[in-house]
Amino acid sequence: MAKHILALDQGTTSSRALVVNEHAAIQATAEREFKQFFPQAGWVEHDPEEIWASQYAVALEAMAKANLKASDIAAIGITNQRETTILWDRSTGKPLYPAIVWQDRRTTEQCKQLIAEGLSEWFQQKTGLVIDPYFSLTKLLWLLEHIPNARARAEAGELAFGTIDTWLVWKLTQGALHITDATNASRTLMFNICEGNWDSDILSRLQVPPSLLPTVVDSSAMYGEASVFPSPIPIGAIAGDQQAALFGQGCFHQGQIKATYGTGCFILLHTGNKPVFSRHQLVTTVALRRNQQLHYALEGSVFNAGAAIQWLRDQLKIIPTSADVDHLAASVPSTDDVYFVPAFTGLGAPHWDPHARGTLLGLTRGTSPGHIARATLESIAFQATDVLEAMALDANLALTELRVDGKAANSDLLMQLQADLTGARVLRPTQRELTAVGVAQLAGLSAGVWQSLDDLHGLWRPEKTFEPQLSKEAAIKRLERWKEAVERSKGWAIA
Repeated sequence: MAKHILALDQGTTSSRALVVNEHAAIQATAEREFKQFFPQAGWVEHDPEEIWASQYAVALEAMAKANLKASDIAAIGITNQRETTILWDRSTGKPLYPAIVWQDRRTTEQCKQLIAEGLSEWFQQKTGLVIDPYFSLTKLLWLLEHIPNARARAEAGELAFGTIDTWLVWKLTQGALHITDATNASRTLMFNICEGNWDSDILSRLQVPPSLLPTVVDSSAMYGEASVFPSPIPIGAIAGDQQAALFGQGCFHQGQIKATYGTGCFILLHTGNKPVFSRHQLVTTVALRRNQQLHYALEGSVFNAGAAIQWLRDQLKIIPTSADVDHLAASVPSTDDVYFVPAFTGLGAPHWDPHARGTLLGLTRGTSPGHIARATLESIAFQATDVLEAMALDANLALTELRVDGKAANSDLLMQLQADLTGARVLRPTQRELTAVGVAQLAGLSAGVWQSLDDLHGLWRPEKTFEPQLSKEAAIKRLERWKEAVERSKGWAIA
């Protein structure tokens, strides 16, 4: 029996593919960046065809690097940037408009209108989410309103909506499958997380034609075959990137928590088989659906984490590569009271202010690039701590351990800052590609490479542990100063 899994990891800035063996060890990787489009302030778009072309190319490249043929692959697992919204023609498979990316804020006014109508609690109790441009619903409504004849064609059943997972499965199966898994469906603001289906009340009230929507499936199951390869490969798993990372971190049980430091920072707390609805501006999301059983998580989304480091590299040009931020930040012992709130696209959890903007405070003539670099790393840890504090209150738990992954988690300085601010032990595993490995494990379960979760428990191992070194009093004082900076960033774009 084939023992290798092909994981397709379609992210916000690049498409990646990894080949994973039966020990969850990576045998080969391939990656291609694709173009980011910013047509107006607050707008972010991708080319769906470029996403597909890059993802298919790296899939072939990764298999070639591993000296494997399509027939050697037991299953494909797909993990993806979530909420990003595509509308396409069912007959031609051609997108009608660029993909509207999760970071896009063009529907801010529409969200404000829904909130003004008093629908916030209604949406939260059904979907677990807050009303925000981040999620797919208002992006889809914008497409239906702004593309000529789109609404009439949608109502006639001629169009298909999907997040990136749905788009990739459609392309892989040459239009045979129009599906999404429950984790991705739960990020659209249209999915009833208690009932486990598209919410008919929401679709009716917002006038979303049900025929647009994909069929919701388990996160780990055999759905069909990818027919674009020289020989067909079964598709065995779909999971949104953060839920895949939660699984890859071995957080299979209630109370376990992980933070992924990528373009944004995404923190998920496994809450078991009953949803916990937040009182502190977090979202409730599906962590996994397997064997028709829903599992849930509390999630806090920080919009700009690694993106803030990229800003230092690409806009300020004070570091040649993202990896150089540690060295520059370590060149000074402190930020000298400089605080950076990287609210480039507004603030996510627990603030949810789309009008907030990036703010640098405390600058003096003595402020150096080192101070700004250190303030940037600290801003990532501060934002994550805001979310973790809210989670602890919602779930009534004391945070003692945090599992971390993502590129920015390679920074020892950042991880130590995180341990200091939270007072929790931070565990960084030997395996860093937890998003891709997580969905590979889900695909391997459906393909029989692994028989049960027990087979996966021993595959997660810590590489380094960061213990808190800052006193609780000092941490509280620093967090209070940070919260003061956050308040000054809010509402800036309203003027």
